[in-house]
Amino acid sequence: AALREGYEHFDPRAYLRNNYLPPRADFSSEEFVVPWKLRCLAETFASGEIRGRTLIDVGSGPTIYQLLSACDHFEEIVATDYLAVNREELSRWVRGEPGAFDWSPFIQHVCKIEGRGEPWQDKERRLRQRLRRILPIDVHRPEPLGAPLRPPADALLSAFCLEAVSPDRAAFVRALAHVGNLLRPGGHALLLGALGESFYLAGPARLPVVPLEESDVREALAAAGFALRELRSYAMPPALRTGVDDVDGVFFAHAQK
Repeated sequence: AALREGYEHFDPRAYLRNNYLPPRADFSSEEFVVPWKLRCLAETFASGEIRGRTLIDVGSGPTIYQLLSACDHFEEIVATDYLAVNREELSRWVRGEPGAFDWSPFIQHVCKIEGRGEPWQDKERRLRQRLRRILPIDVHRPEPLGAPLRPPADALLSAFCLEAVSPDRAAFVRALAHVGNLLRPGGHALLLGALGESFYLAGPARLPVVPLEESDVREALAAAGFALRELRSYAMPPALRTGVDDVDGVFFAHAQK
């Protein structure tokens, strides 16, 4: 209940300013956090192993960067978020409305690291075409969408969601198991998340986060029925500790149900 109340004050634009504009979204060096996240995803999807009909993105927030490498490998992408303000922010981008957040630097960077020489506008168009559904979700329910996803997703992606909406580690593990119900057996799960973070700011909202270590991520995935394939971590450099959170680092996990 306390978490729900806090998220009523969540400001998507403030969140985007805090995390997806410079200094954190600096593409001049691979040492910065946003290029690191994009490279983790690009390299994992480049294997060609993670593909299929449907990918579900759990807790999309107001962001699409996490879907840029995924959109080449799935016929449909389903975005989800608990907050109507985030779903509307995503819808504005999909519709190409004036004033929507400008993700073009992210798209250009992903095209560059994927190295196929593709015009970035083609990738932008493809993601807009394949991002067909933006649904409400509650990861604390055994059926997060309110009903089973039919057919289940071939892959699941979730970035900075579960640890930010769970009051403790036990709730984090339960939420991971709940979203796992959206995925077919053998399906792949890709997670990006915060390490050692206890809060973040989004406008007037100061939101609690479960502080995780790498060992917590490993244990949670195993408890939720996933086999870990890869775990990477990134230490947040002093220059990117801007006061909008107290994050120590970021993890990237690839697991299989």
